[in-house]
Amino acid sequence: MPPNWDLRARAYDALEASDLRRGPSKARLFSRIRGRTLFLGIGTGIDIRHFPPGADVTGIDLSQEMIRRAKQRCAAYPGSLKLLRMDAMHLGFRDDCFDTVVTSCTLCSVSNPAHVLAELYRVLRPGGIFLFLEHVMSTDPLLGLALNWMTLSTRRSGTAMNRDTLSAVKAVGFEIENIESVFLDIILSARTLKPGSAIPGGRSDASPQND
Repeated sequence: MPPNWDLRARAYDALEASDLRRGPSKARLFSRIRGRTLFLGIGTGIDIRHFPPGADVTGIDLSQEMIRRAKQRCAAYPGSLKLLRMDAMHLGFRDDCFDTVVTSCTLCSVSNPAHVLAELYRVLRPGGIFLFLEHVMSTDPLLGLALNWMTLSTRRSGTAMNRDTLSAVKAVGFEIENIESVFLDIILSARTLKPGSAIPGGRSDASPQND
């Protein structure tokens, strides 16, 4: 049975809002946001407080309840922030229309991370940046075993703690420029690039497609 994200929205802040470990890392990562930005999995908007002021961000989420709860935080943001309900598996945007795409503890929760990464790659312009802070599989055998056991339980609520996200990111075509440890080697922050140069004549419209 797929996870009920509208139901999870009720406890989302209590489960995910702690900044004791991840807050400073998120602020450093998000400070690299440039130009038109897609934030995948905006949730209840708890990450908005770490966005740099004045950014141009489109935040999407599969859950209408998550979006509803994010609206108050969205309204307080000192920049341009639009919220849309959208499935990460089928992004309703044209190719090459964002300068930056961002995920924060989201790729561990989508049903098909390879497909979602391919969609992010598609909508990011050549030379654009992909920033992510994600749970990943540990290279330590004991930690890896522990994550496999944890995932037997967490997968029921929609989260897999043992995904080889770095390999998946590289397989799609992103080039990893920088990786930082947020917690051991199981929560990583990274800056990656989509190879290529900016599109001549400017960027495509980032509004959702009508077809």
